[in-house]
Amino acid sequence: MKKGWFVGNFEPSLFKTNDVEVAVKKYSTGDYEEAHYHKIATEITVIMSGRAKMFGTEWQAGDIVIAEPGDITDFTALEDTVNTVVKIPGMNNDKYFAEKEDE
Repeated sequence: MKKGWFVGNFEPSLFKTNDVEVAVKKYSTGDYEEAHYHKIATEITVIMSGRAKMFGTEWQAGDIVIAEPGDITDFTALEDTVNTVVKIPGMNNDKYFAEKEDE
């Protein structure tokens, strides 16, 4: 699977649907994803293990972070981290890069 994504309307996918996108993503300490937002989808991130920074806040295993449409955040793995990510609805081409939010 590509970058951990395994459910959604993309290739490869174990289950093709526009209803939802699901990924299990693994990060090494220091991995970074640029600030972005979605215009349509809500993105739910569950920190399964490790620690990460989103929305200027540190999150740890068991925390759930919800990014509503229009919310801008970047992502930094503060240690080796595993996340489960769900985007509702599944929406191709709904990722927009933005300036990093002020901290």
